[in-house]
Amino acid sequence: MHDDLIARARTWLAEDPDPDTRDELAKLIDAGDLPELSARFSGTLQFGTAGLRGELGAGPMRMNRSVVIRAAAGLAAYLKNHGHATGTVVVGYDARHKSADFARDTAAVMTGAGLRAVVLPRPLPTPVLAFAIRHLGAVAGVEVTASHNPPRDNGYKVYLGDGSQIVPPADAEIAAEIQAVTTLHDVPRPDTGWETLDDTVLDAYLARTDAVLSPASPRTARTVYTAMHGVGKDTLLAAFARAGFPAPVLVTEQADPDPDFPTVAFPNPEEPGAMDLAFAKARETDPDLIIANDPDADRCAAAVKDNGAWRMLRGDEVGSLLAAHLVRRGARGVFAESIVSSSLLGRIAEKANLPYEETLTGFKWIARVDGLRYGYEEALGYCVDPDGVRDKDGITAALLITELASVLKEEGRTLLDLLDDLAVEHGLHATDQLSVRVEDLSVIADAMRRLREHPPTELAGLPVTRAEDLTRGTDRLPPTDGLRYTLTGARVIVRPSGTEPKLKCYLEVVVPVTDHTGLPTARTTATTLLTAIKRDLSAAAGI
Repeated sequence: MHDDLIARARTWLAEDPDPDTRDELAKLIDAGDLPELSARFSGTLQFGTAGLRGELGAGPMRMNRSVVIRAAAGLAAYLKNHGHATGTVVVGYDARHKSADFARDTAAVMTGAGLRAVVLPRPLPTPVLAFAIRHLGAVAGVEVTASHNPPRDNGYKVYLGDGSQIVPPADAEIAAEIQAVTTLHDVPRPDTGWETLDDTVLDAYLARTDAVLSPASPRTARTVYTAMHGVGKDTLLAAFARAGFPAPVLVTEQADPDPDFPTVAFPNPEEPGAMDLAFAKARETDPDLIIANDPDADRCAAAVKDNGAWRMLRGDEVGSLLAAHLVRRGARGVFAESIVSSSLLGRIAEKANLPYEETLTGFKWIARVDGLRYGYEEALGYCVDPDGVRDKDGITAALLITELASVLKEEGRTLLDLLDDLAVEHGLHATDQLSVRVEDLSVIADAMRRLREHPPTELAGLPVTRAEDLTRGTDRLPPTDGLRYTLTGARVIVRPSGTEPKLKCYLEVVVPVTDHTGLPTARTTATTLLTAIKRDLSAAAGI
């Protein structure tokens, strides 16, 4: 075992093209660090519908140039096998450690395989890449990003020519091609031959953002903006200037790209403490709302002043606000969301006589809904212009929520006023999440097994009227690793995260409200129920 492990590490070392990871691996071999070598060579980083995502470092279980070259070669082989031997592949990247190297390696592999590779001019938001695929008539796109993961991570997200992220069976077919790459020596990687784009494609993306807003809408809302140390700032500022909104006040400490994300523990607006600097800036400048992007700017968060203090709006709150705004503007088409998002969207669509669909989690599914007009997911993801970007887009979502704030401001109202109106009209839909980050993935497997073997019969005193194991699929959904419990006036979904070592439990309670005077009592009831559901679910799952 020892000799085999060292032999595999030495074989990997011999063809590693990156001096940084070569040095790292050589030191592990010389030190005889078997536990660390075993962790890195216990398998391979799995390619799935989220592409690749993992910690940077040497070895097949880490994100590095060797792994990326294999992934690019597998994707190239898949494209050639599907009739795209000379097609265009667009490559984008964020500002994380090694992102530019991974993008260059991808372009080199595509060029060596006979495909035409074009690379975005610099680190740009993921939605610009998603837009560029269809704008340029490409057969595929790759975005090098780990989105809102910790600084030590990076990732590799793959889109096909429709501009949507891959779904089965493409993921398995690409994974099989990656597995077939036995040695990097068989992968041609020329030093030149690909094209680095100028700003024309970015200009086209920005021009497309005009379609998001109503031509005669007010543009008066003032914002504070944080890019969360990511790549969103310049594109968002350009979009806001183009639209005629007041220039956002920047959270300067987080405005420019920094792969170490020095001011936050996790560069995710949802994480505790991530918005503290934005709140501080808002207390100084008193804007109408705060806007935040995650590091690759495909997510958008909003915060508002509530009884004198700033608070984040939940993704479900923003999702319902944008839906109500689009309905008021006369939008037609399908409204869609993932199963973990609030059921309020379905009620808004039903009242407006609009078609509505639920999908599995992830915009790879939402973006594929036929006739999609608007799609959202509670994890701060919004697709407000599916004809432009068939993915979540934190730039256009920011434009639309700021337009809504402007409309309400002209009426002497706020986003919270509209949320109150929606609660009175459709019932108070309150959501929360029980999220457990783990070091040992077996904790997640044990919790799912425990819930499957001993499903709860009641939570917070509410009877479970239906328990579904989603691995079997439903009449509307393909199979997925998840559990759904329907309760009287509530709903719970439990699933492992597809991108992070987390178990995620999504909770919703619906409390009827007769008029605005009943809202405080309804909110108290909802908070009590959500707290009790969290407690009982945690006990049932053993977490």
